[in-house]
Amino acid sequence: MSDAERDPDAELVAGVSRSDPAAVRALVARKLPRLLALATRMLGDRMEAEDVAQEAFMRIWKHAPRWREGEARFDTWLHRVAMNLCYDRLRATRDEPVDELPERIDPGPPPDARLETQARNATMRAALAALPVRQREAIVLQYYQELSNFEAAAVMGITVDALESLLARARRTLRASLATTVAVPAPASSTGPLSAPTPTPHAAPTQAAAQHAPDTRPRTSDDT
Repeated sequence: MSDAERDPDAELVAGVSRSDPAAVRALVARKLPRLLALATRMLGDRMEAEDVAQEAFMRIWKHAPRWREGEARFDTWLHRVAMNLCYDRLRATRDEPVDELPERIDPGPPPDARLETQARNATMRAALAALPVRQREAIVLQYYQELSNFEAAAVMGITVDALESLLARARRTLRASLATTVAVPAPASSTGPLSAPTPTPHAAPTQAAAQHAPDTRPRTSDDT
């Protein structure tokens, strides 16, 4: 297998399987911010998202020794695990995610520009949370997680055509929802979740944490 064909996470996963502390720290730094972003947008609750991320890492530690490069991209497998954990929580509560994420309390009055940004973000979160779960999953994976259509379809266990259908329906719903919000008009940019963005390379953020726990094979969920 050439270097170009290698899974970008292969060396780190191999290090984790050997209980290499440096590999553990590096994998957490690379994946934790993305897992938190994914779970927060799916669940609308930062604390629930942190629980999902912790459980996902527990499964990584257990699964790493058995992971084989070439069977599936590690990032695809990890996204599927995180999505299944999100679905477990959505089924348990039998509720859709809350419309707004809790904001940190600011002791002083924020400037108008910041208020505008917060209002716009809250409106988008509310519109995203109101989508059917599978449409929200498609948007989150393809736009916010920056997966290609092929990768997002693999995570969801569907064909690329089915993914594109979900994305088209989700964007129509988001446009209609945002168009009715006078204060925050729907964005016209071609790079937002209302368009078909060109996937970009993953960022490599920072952070750390984790420990052992039982493994569970990922499951797929039916379309809504």
